[in-house]
Amino acid sequence: MIYAPPATEIVPLYADDALLVVEKPAGLLSVPGRGDDKQDCLISRVQVDFPDALIVHRLDMGTSGLMVLARGKAMERALSIAFQQRQVHKCYQAVVSGCLQPLNGEVNLPLITDWPNRPRQMVCFERGKASCTRYQVLNYDSPSDTTRVALEPVTGRTHQLRVHLQALQHPILGDELYASAAVCAQAPRLLLHASQIRLPHPLTGATLSVNSAVPF
Repeated sequence: MIYAPPATEIVPLYADDALLVVEKPAGLLSVPGRGDDKQDCLISRVQVDFPDALIVHRLDMGTSGLMVLARGKAMERALSIAFQQRQVHKCYQAVVSGCLQPLNGEVNLPLITDWPNRPRQMVCFERGKASCTRYQVLNYDSPSDTTRVALEPVTGRTHQLRVHLQALQHPILGDELYASAAVCAQAPRLLLHASQIRLPHPLTGATLSVNSAVPF
């Protein structure tokens, strides 16, 4: 697959001496990939204006939305600890195939890398890591037989939201890894967006909350 990221300018929604909050467009890598053709990414673009910016978490290439970046090594450590201690709360929106029932719930399915089919992940009760996602249905669209859903990952496993929704038999539209060809073709991109992030500021302890409009 040819990597052709959008030329979207990355303008911070929030910036101070400790951290940045930015919006990643769909189709852009969070960090450099393998090969010279995959060096254009969110962190390289941000570092043009903020050379001390460092990654503390990632979004999948197909996912859009909010990312927190640390400014300098000390803030990278502080924010990494906040993520590890689950002090950072993230909300996503997705559009999934079918009518998701019940209207809210919690998915607890352990995940592990599907090594023969990397980067795919899979549910594995023997060796998987505990993974938890809370969800709430926002609305159901009958003509397209799709559901808009709010998602809160309690844990932060790779592809967690995508695999958990597939496990519920409601894969995300546009998902090239976990949806059928027909469901994937229902959208021009992965319909998953990080719409809110909330965390204690690493210097002041005050709650920082940033929202991002859902582009689909």
